[in-house]
Amino acid sequence: MKFKMLMIIKAVVCIALGLPILLVPKFFYGIFGIVLAAGGVFAAREYGVSLIGNFLLTWIGRNAKESDARRGIIWALCVYDALGFVATLILALSSEANVLIWLPVLIYLLLAIGFGYFIVKPPQP
Repeated sequence: MKFKMLMIIKAVVCIALGLPILLVPKFFYGIFGIVLAAGGVFAAREYGVSLIGNFLLTWIGRNAKESDARRGIIWALCVYDALGFVATLILALSSEANVLIWLPVLIYLLLAIGFGYFIVKPPQP
């Protein structure tokens, strides 16, 4: 896979999830069987904003040429997705959400592997 394609995939995932989490967090988390209280709604909206920030980073940075800045983006997104995988996996294993929670677990895992690939084997510019 090329760097640009991975960045586009990440951008699409971030905007597709970020907007509903920001705008209708109770409904969105309800799909996963999670009920949000007022504090949870605030935290969910903060996460939605984070995803929109990631969308902008990945969409604008999709054409970045090999550089220190691009390597920093790759590292940051790999760590972000790896930690997201761990946090979501813990939730999935806790049985506090329904079976649909495995979808974000898989998405985080695949994105972490994708960005990890570019850490181990940098792409050609």
